[in-house]
Amino acid sequence: MDRIPWINKLRYSAIVLTLSNLVLCLLGSSLLLSSCRPRGTLPSAFVPILAALRLFTMVNTAAAQVSTARIVIRSSESVTVDAVTRIERRVKYKKWIWWTRVAMLITVLQFTCAIFLLVQMFDSVSPNDEASDCIYDFWKSRTAFLVFLAMTFFVPLAHFFAGSDVLRWRSFYSTEDNVWKAHYHELFDNGMREALCCLGRVKYLTVMEEDEIYSVARLLGDLVAYRASGTGHLELLAGLALFRRDGHASKHYEGLVEAHREQIEEAASLHKFAVAAYTGPLLDIGRNPLSFPCVWLYRQGILAPWFRSRWPVLQGDNWWRGHAAAFLKYLNLPPAALRCGRVSQGKCEAAYFIVVVHQLRTVVIAVRGTETPEDLITDGLGQECTLLAEDLQGLTNISCLDTSPGVETGLHYGHSGIVEAARDLVRQIEGNPGGSDCPEDPSTGRILSSLLGSGCECEGYNLRIVGHSLGGAIATLLGIQLKHLYPNLRVYGFGSLPCVDSAVAAACSDFVTSIIYDNEFSARLSVPSILRLRASTLMALSQDTRTDTTLTTRLARRFLYLGDSQGCRIHEESTGAALNARATSAVFSQNISTDNFDITEQGKSGQSDDSLLLGGRGSEEIVIDVEHDKVGVSIGHAHSRGNLSEDPVTEFMERVPDMSSHSANNPPEVFLPGLIIHIVPTKTSELSFPMWRVWKSGTQETYKAYISHRENFKDIVVSPSMFLDHLPWRCHKAMQKILARSVTDS
Repeated sequence: MDRIPWINKLRYSAIVLTLSNLVLCLLGSSLLLSSCRPRGTLPSAFVPILAALRLFTMVNTAAAQVSTARIVIRSSESVTVDAVTRIERRVKYKKWIWWTRVAMLITVLQFTCAIFLLVQMFDSVSPNDEASDCIYDFWKSRTAFLVFLAMTFFVPLAHFFAGSDVLRWRSFYSTEDNVWKAHYHELFDNGMREALCCLGRVKYLTVMEEDEIYSVARLLGDLVAYRASGTGHLELLAGLALFRRDGHASKHYEGLVEAHREQIEEAASLHKFAVAAYTGPLLDIGRNPLSFPCVWLYRQGILAPWFRSRWPVLQGDNWWRGHAAAFLKYLNLPPAALRCGRVSQGKCEAAYFIVVVHQLRTVVIAVRGTETPEDLITDGLGQECTLLAEDLQGLTNISCLDTSPGVETGLHYGHSGIVEAARDLVRQIEGNPGGSDCPEDPSTGRILSSLLGSGCECEGYNLRIVGHSLGGAIATLLGIQLKHLYPNLRVYGFGSLPCVDSAVAAACSDFVTSIIYDNEFSARLSVPSILRLRASTLMALSQDTRTDTTLTTRLARRFLYLGDSQGCRIHEESTGAALNARATSAVFSQNISTDNFDITEQGKSGQSDDSLLLGGRGSEEIVIDVEHDKVGVSIGHAHSRGNLSEDPVTEFMERVPDMSSHSANNPPEVFLPGLIIHIVPTKTSELSFPMWRVWKSGTQETYKAYISHRENFKDIVVSPSMFLDHLPWRCHKAMQKILARSVTDS
């Protein structure tokens, strides 16, 4: 690292900005010294002073970058990072962040001074003022002053677009993916802690040991490992747009059986409980973008604090018991219906509400979805977590689970954050199952037994657990743990997250129903699906280039096409428009410069570029068969391994994880639990509707519900509506229309 000259580490923009600040400093000083009048020169003297400070800041930022890069490289060499190294890395990183923010402050001040000089110039040429009032004697040194004014605007704008980095991180990290992961791990860790501090969670800012923020940051750092291939963030976004343009989302519902009315009816009636659990401003922001402050204040009961004594007391609620009021007002239920709940948030803790609906002879547990920063942390803890025997008590076919294909040693796993939140929720509402059936005090942690136990108020009632998004996934694992205690339990999750392995997901189909609306992203959101989306994006980006020979092609193929380490040949059907557009039989050979990842032509020695790149280890190629519209990946390994250490690009590609095996860098697949009902909108001609129905409804939108396979939701569907489809009222509207149509048809 130290052998490389400093000039090779500098960014080109940093060199230009250094010279520009130097010119600005010298030119401003000379104009100040040559000014015939000192009047008005004091404010403008800040321009050369700020330019000199900017140069000083750039030097210190470069030094901080060097020390940060060194500690990051050192820490990435070991599998586990000890506490001392982690603290040292965080201190070095904070120092670099501090200098970059000082540089940003100076940039703002420079731009302010530029505006001040522009105003001074217009004032000086005004007919009401004398020309001698100009701070630099404008009429005598007009050219120099105009150049100086142009430079004062150019320098801060150039700093704004170029950023605060002085050195190129790639000159330190090269293609070491572990180093890039460690770098972005620290970037996300610091960013999330500061964001949480701004939101009032100051406790996270001073934590040095490994916590949930550390785990989420490590996961996010792994997801941006594409930086090791030379792909920038904007390039990845461009590849995502190309992937969406060239890809064709397959209609997974074709050939599936439509869901019966009975399978949707109860879910539609309970959907409002899952939505009502959003007692914060998030629900009102979505439904009332302009008037949400007034609507939320009304739901919270702030406008009528004298009704405070009417609302039940919930754990973590505010002084005026606003969350209880918001929940009950949305459902239009009396205060006595809400028996227990929790609003306060902590590490992997879910907000919930327990309601007794005597008209339906049902006890409903509504689990809130993602609404607070703590919920986002729970979402981000996506690594696998081994499920204990207590987590699977509600599954009667445990023996079947232990012998399921693909499950080793009978161990099952789930989403770590969701599993922890469900375990905490079981302790909150059920406590120790070995206690009395109907305790007098619900605060003992056995509220369900006090309601549904023998001889209690709700004996014989049904138990329903509902939730939207994160709440639906937590509700599922909660139901699995409680099913053996309450046989008439059912779970309905709306837009749930994938949270368990395939065996557990199939085993709970008798009492768990997951309802998914169209292309909503949450039902497909998992670490493996994000990795596959990243690989597809890199592939789309590389295929759009003129030569189709970038390093990103090789990186994406390692994710998209599975093969063993001894060599294999795999054929996949091509559904993208990019392969159809290249209607020629071709073999893609690749050669990437190890320094700048530049594309070069085939070597003159007669050996293929890919063989040169692999340093004699073999070759890897893509063959397109136009006649059968198929693409094959051929991976071969040759005899020699001699030049491996001399080729950093090859070393990087060898470290890309194999998707066919489970490891720390390659998490196993998680699936949607239970019976999956997929609701999709269908396009219907206006002629199929009577005119009076068109006038009444104002729309010809129809929906169909299918019993789908959970494998259809393994990959994220990139569409314009993938986020809007997650809005809860879209699913509710679709279910209502399906039920209304079934009544009309019957």
